[in-house]
Order: sequence, then structure tokens, then C-alpha cells
Amino acid sequence: MKETISVTSVIIDDEELARKIIVKYLEKHSSINIVAECDNGFTALKVINELKPEIIFLDIQMPKINGFEMLELLDEKPVIIFSTAHDQYAIKAFEQSAIDYLLKPYSQKRFDTAVKKALEKISSRQNYQSGFKKLSEHLDSSNEILQRVVIKTGNKVEIIPAGKIEYLEAADDYVMIHTEKGRFLKQKTMKFFEFHLDPEMFIRVHRSYIVNIGLISGIEPYSKDSYILILKNGKKINLSKNGLKKLKEKLRF
Repeated sequence: MKETISVTSVIIDDEELARKIIVKYLEKHSSINIVAECDNGFTALKVINELKPEIIFLDIQMPKINGFEMLELLDEKPVIIFSTAHDQYAIKAFEQSAIDYLLKPYSQKRFDTAVKKALEKISSRQNYQSGFKKLSEHLDSSNEILQRVVIKTGNKVEIIPAGKIEYLEAADDYVMIHTEKGRFLKQKTMKFFEFHLDPEMFIRVHRSYIVNIGLISGIEPYSKDSYILILKNGKKINLSKNGLKKLKEKLRF
């Protein structure tokens, strides 16, 4: 395969054998220089920010944080070739976003095809960032229930278990996540969290608030036909008429 440009790459996979396969397959691609190998998303974040590779080979299913969560935390995304073993929904999303992926186990021929596409994107300076937006939109429309929320604050990564969330508050283009440990901003919409948080655990009580049902202490009248929701930590939350209706249906009072 003729390759006229020279690029740097990082391999990210928690399985050593999977990384070795990529290293072996890359022997046919002299234009691609491997600058690092990572076995988890935390290390990969630091490496990518420091070395700024042009291509990364990224596994999806990894411990601590998965491939998608890691991508959310990157300010600048390189060209990415995903690898996955069994995420069928992700595969559908990849196909509709023009981002390439490798379905494990994959052959040298399939690997070469993915590399060729990646190099073409780099050499032609294609705006592949639009592909990430489409991928994100497809993944956001899945029916997956969030078990955790991953947030980057400065150089620190916070992993917040869903059950530790007290309430969420709309904050312009972000959502402020309130926990016992403090507040954390996440660049997602309230609609996203309303759709992906467990409905048995969380309820949207106002256009600006989603609360943990288990932390509700009581309801107080605020003015004529309006109420305030009281949480066990003493926090007072605005409660809309529709929110009150949903609460009555959920809590059966």
C-alpha cells in the first residue's frame, strides 16, 4: 500500500494481545509511527493531550472509563479507528457517522482498509469532526441507562455513580450535577439526562431540575398554585405543575 505521509499514532486497549495485533498489522504501514500504547482511558487522556497523535486505535469496552467516555473528555480529537467486540448499537452509529471501526476479531485486510481511510482523511484535511457529532447524536439516542457520569475538571477526571447524584440543574448549554462531594458541570442537555437516567431513581420536576427520588423529603406551598420540593439535605427545588403531577403519579399521593 502506497502511503506518502508520515503520521503518529497511539494504541488504546486494555488487552495486551489486542495491542500486539495492531502493532503487528502496522508493520505493513511504515508511514505510521506508534508513539505510545495505553491499557486504560485515564492514561490515554494524558498521552493524547501531551503527544497529540494524528491517529488513535481505540477500544470501546474498557474498565474505569470506556472509549466513548474518554473521547468526551478530549478537547481535540484525532482521527479515530474504533475497535469493538460486541457493541451492535455502536456499530450502527459508526456506519451512519462515517467513522471507521474494526469488529474484533478482524483481519489484516480489514485493518488496512480502515488505515487507508484514516490516512485519506488526514492527507486531504477532511473535516472529520462532523463525524464525531453524528456519532454522539446516535449514541445519545440509544436506550442505555447511565450507571455513571464521567467529568473532567482541569486535569482531574471525576467518575460520579448515578446513585450519588442528588439533583441536576440546567446551566445554559451545560448541566450542573450536584453531589455530596460538590458540583460538576457536564456539557449535555437536561433532555439527555432525563432520557438516560433510571426513571425509577430520577424524575424531572421542573424544566430546570431533575432530582433523585430517594432524596425527596417533602413538598411545601410557595405561593398560590405553586410548590417547593424539599430534599433531605435541606435544598429547596422549584416544582412545576407538571412536575407535581408526575411526582403524585410516581409516589402515589
